[in-house]
Amino acid sequence: MDLKMTFERVQAASRSLLMLETEMINEILQAVANEAVAQTDYILEENAKDLARMDSADPKYDRLKLTEARIADIAADMRKVATLPSPLGKVLKHHVLPNGMELQRISVPFGVIGVIYEARPNVSFDVFSLCLKSGNACVLKGGSDADCSNRAIVQIIHHMLCHYGVDPHVVELLPATREATAELLHAVGYVDLIIPRGSSNLINYVRANATIPVIETGAGICHAYFDKAGDLPMGTAIINNAKTRRVSVCNALDCLVVHADRLQDLPELCRPLAESNVLIYADEPALAALEGAYPAALLKPATTESYGTEFLSYTMAVKTVASIDEALEHIRLNSSKHSECIITQDAARAERFLRMVDAACVYHNVPTSFTDGAQFGLGAEIGISTQKLHARGPMALEEITTYKWIIKGNGQIRK
Repeated sequence: MDLKMTFERVQAASRSLLMLETEMINEILQAVANEAVAQTDYILEENAKDLARMDSADPKYDRLKLTEARIADIAADMRKVATLPSPLGKVLKHHVLPNGMELQRISVPFGVIGVIYEARPNVSFDVFSLCLKSGNACVLKGGSDADCSNRAIVQIIHHMLCHYGVDPHVVELLPATREATAELLHAVGYVDLIIPRGSSNLINYVRANATIPVIETGAGICHAYFDKAGDLPMGTAIINNAKTRRVSVCNALDCLVVHADRLQDLPELCRPLAESNVLIYADEPALAALEGAYPAALLKPATTESYGTEFLSYTMAVKTVASIDEALEHIRLNSSKHSECIITQDAARAERFLRMVDAACVYHNVPTSFTDGAQFGLGAEIGISTQKLHARGPMALEEITTYKWIIKGNGQIRK
């Protein structure tokens, strides 16, 4: 497989975006959102073909599944992106040197962004909207699990781009093959940045094999620490929301860390989880506290593998600690640096947790389920970065721009 011509077309199309006015971009985004809703039946028909090939018990099934409501939400996110200020042309720094030279640092697009993702067809719309608004062309490499859905979505996008006279190659969907992935990872000179979205195996593969820059959007191994000063009704609601709102997403709760002084409250903290048939792997103290108060069929002793695991299902681990320091150490050893939470009414311990935990998003008395670009007011998101270089946390418009220096003078000569 030789995708060189495809990459050349995308790169050429990316240059045409530089002259596209913001008003036109916003109009296109609104039109694509409207067309997505109008074509809901077609999208769902193609999505059903993908769903038919996947076991409904697979954790990825929920991510793959589109519904009328989900398409409406995706369209709403695109409309939101259309209302946001352009991230381009912002003057980030400005000063005049003693010799009269004027320097400006301004925000500009990366150029071409490649996104590799698995069974998440919503990503096709999200990436398109964010990249178009930020002046970037995008190369989409979806997984075979969602190929019918992705092709339907890109067909709709291409139709609307052509309607507005915009080169459709500003969005390109590669074949759903491993060979296409390999070519994208080595598209030096054509693709400026790779963003992988998916499992830790996918992230690790891209990091190990790419020869162009990568921003990691890593796995979400998320913890909630219920402190000895935690509010019980608040904690119960937070834990249930973080675990069961949507189990297949990266911000879902994987491990409840509970202070030993509050073990008597553990049955109440976990009570709503039983209604969702959440399987709990508990250490010895937590197991003893839950036995007889939580369904026996949903309660198992924890092993070493129970911690540091992203379950992506109705499964959760429980760890008992004797202090906040022990909680911090457990999180340090097992976190993926995505999202962590403390539930406490003690301001000093909350501040210690917020300061000490090394993660992209750290919460106090709020569930990790809020780690999301739309929830942060960013419109859609292109991913949640767990690294520290360039961008961290939900990545939206500003995070997929870079900058360049503009220098103006009047004949100054360097001595």
